[in-house]
Amino acid sequence: MNLSIHSSFLPHNDPEASLAFYRDTLGFEVRKDVGYQGLRWITVGPGGQPATSIVLYPPNASPGVTDEERRVIAEMMAKGTFAILMLATPDLDGVFARLQSGDVEIVQEPTDQPYGVRDCAVRDPAGNLIRIQAQG
Repeated sequence: MNLSIHSSFLPHNDPEASLAFYRDTLGFEVRKDVGYQGLRWITVGPGGQPATSIVLYPPNASPGVTDEERRVIAEMMAKGTFAILMLATPDLDGVFARLQSGDVEIVQEPTDQPYGVRDCAVRDPAGNLIRIQAQG
């Protein structure tokens, strides 16, 4: 089989804050920004990688989700336990310095992990955990 990752979904609860984080702070390109019935789906991705995208979606729009499940999702998002994104960079310290100089919630400074990678962690405006690994 020849498969590739086309897009992955992360929830957001504030489209403007999410857009500012992924576009302005991380430097991702905005590929689509679709509104429907007062909700927004924003597709972003790293420059030079047009085949890989992240869709920032409103979790309340998921079909079949009960009110109780929506409440649990909102609680998990607030704690940073609902969704995680793993990124990689050849310049972890430079990326971290840029994140640290902005209005970003730092979870962990660059650290050599016992499982063999060096990474750091931040949260996006919705609470999603973003881990960034040193690459190469």
